[in-house]
Amino acid sequence: MIRTVLVTGASGFIGKNLCSALEQKRNLKLLPYGREDNVETLAVYLEQADFIFHLAGVNRPQSPEEYDEGNRGFTDILLSLIEQQGKRTPIAFASSIQAALDNAYGASKRAAEAALFEWSRKNHAPVYIYRLPNVFGKWSKPNYNSVIATFCHNISHGIPIEIHHPLNELTLVYIDDVIHEFLQTVNELTSPDEDGFCYVSKRYQVTLQQIVNLLYSFDQSRKHLVMPDLKGDFERKLFATYTSYLPEDEFDYSLDMKEDARGWLAEFIKSKEFGQIFISRTKPGITRGNHWHHTKVEKFLVVDGEGLIRLKKVGSNDLITYNVSGRQLKVVDIPAGYTHSITNTGSRDMITLFWANQVFDPEQPDTYYLEV
Repeated sequence: MIRTVLVTGASGFIGKNLCSALEQKRNLKLLPYGREDNVETLAVYLEQADFIFHLAGVNRPQSPEEYDEGNRGFTDILLSLIEQQGKRTPIAFASSIQAALDNAYGASKRAAEAALFEWSRKNHAPVYIYRLPNVFGKWSKPNYNSVIATFCHNISHGIPIEIHHPLNELTLVYIDDVIHEFLQTVNELTSPDEDGFCYVSKRYQVTLQQIVNLLYSFDQSRKHLVMPDLKGDFERKLFATYTSYLPEDEFDYSLDMKEDARGWLAEFIKSKEFGQIFISRTKPGITRGNHWHHTKVEKFLVVDGEGLIRLKKVGSNDLITYNVSGRQLKVVDIPAGYTHSITNTGSRDMITLFWANQVFDPEQPDTYYLEV
């Protein structure tokens, strides 16, 4: 059975992400309601809706009075239309942790919450009120939705940022985790906590300085090729967020190609955790290598052309060979303590990917010449 889902505030940060997720569900029909739509359209959508995500609201008004009008006022209109239609449609509402604070925005969200709780009590209809902390992720507006959006935009565009309280700690939730929790409500897999509110289970406590340090490391990785540590869940999500703010005419960046008579070689990506990847083009008949390493381990992968990889344990005369070709991808491990080489045996240039478990250090290269 196909269920119809109404989303108010569909063109906003959370709404856009939610709508894109709902559109992928074959058993759901989406009714997106945005600023450009009128109350008559809202009434028609409410008549059809089996579930409502109420995301519409105001958080950056021209005057404080607009908080109440956009948050409590619009909620009252929504509930009034539902009551006129005699419906008890489940509602999930995006509130804010600021509803617990004594400011105009918090008061307007708190009033909207109270109206929803009262409607739920009178009509015995389910409501899911999410008190969201700072939400970050793709499609968030700089200088509007969140400080992370502003930092991502400015750093990726080379614009200076200011941090007045670097040790201030933020409570953060990632947009995809928010959407996952929201979708659980449609399937009735969510229930409010004892305080009556719903919360996103995955939260992160991070200082402003930690966020900025990470974002600058992401920015520098495109220049120096050294990737930051992305082992942590938060770091991976922040990195995904940062890339979504890159200038669209600067997605690309050039690599430094070391060219000589043999062809060329270029470093691609580096990491203290996984080493580095580089790529080479080798002309026909040319041999690379003829060296060995004490500790460095490598992997060779020919992706185009044909080659011969030769290895010999240091101090041994036993030769090991592997024929490699871009027609049948084959990875060859180069163990420590084996001198090795790769020769282009084909009639055209050979393209090879190399991985090393260590980032190359010119002060301690761990590379020793020895013909195979």
